[in-house]
Amino acid sequence: MPRAAALALLLASATACANDVPEANLERGLLPGHITTQAGVVQSLWNGAWIAALATGFVVIALIVWACIFHTKRKAKAELPPQVRYNLPIEMLYTLVPLVMVSVFFFFTARDSEVLTAESKNPDVTVKVEAFQWSWRFTTTVQGKQTTPVTGLPVSDYHQGPQLVLPVKKKVRFELNSDDVIHSFWVPEMLFKRDIIPGIPKDSPGRFFEVDTLDRPGVYAGRCAELCGVDHSRMLFSVKLVPQDEFDRYLASNQAGSAQ
Repeated sequence: MPRAAALALLLASATACANDVPEANLERGLLPGHITTQAGVVQSLWNGAWIAALATGFVVIALIVWACIFHTKRKAKAELPPQVRYNLPIEMLYTLVPLVMVSVFFFFTARDSEVLTAESKNPDVTVKVEAFQWSWRFTTTVQGKQTTPVTGLPVSDYHQGPQLVLPVKKKVRFELNSDDVIHSFWVPEMLFKRDIIPGIPKDSPGRFFEVDTLDRPGVYAGRCAELCGVDHSRMLFSVKLVPQDEFDRYLASNQAGSAQ
């Protein structure tokens, strides 16, 4: 028992997760109020996977119940049911059906992965995301003009962390950087996260991703999703989606100069 308690404590502390995401946003295991077009793709893939998994589970349970009912000993003297060997139709069935299922899963996963990792030549907004122990620095570039970097400190509430301001209905490119340890950029309402690994070449696809924001203004929680040290749970930030006119005013008041 002491060992089990110690292990449970270790697992709980190792996750070091903050309780910053409102419970009202967590429904059915995913966030239905997503804020990007790409999040809708993830939601559809998730729903399809669950439907397929539930259908498979129903068939398996039905076969188990059928075997239990129709192959129960009904006589005092034990009798084995007929033993079937080298039944080609059955062997083809339990070989081809899983193969078809895996192929279907692979097809939809590969198709949606292409959508989620697609990059454009001219995104509307580019955000340089710099992760460090234990906060974030955001630098936004629009049409060659940069904003003053927004830098944060470890906090207990995402409202107190650095805030990234983005316009609605625009294509946003994130460039991820880290100079110390592995972090992970995660905004739950995007239904997507990506690790920020030090030492990856600047032109590596693993350092970039793009989203198309939806017309859903509001403030959304963000956090690091990779255990990165003692203050990992306080590595919080927020994303504020605003209409274009409000974003223009934000750029005018926070403009730093031309991008290098």
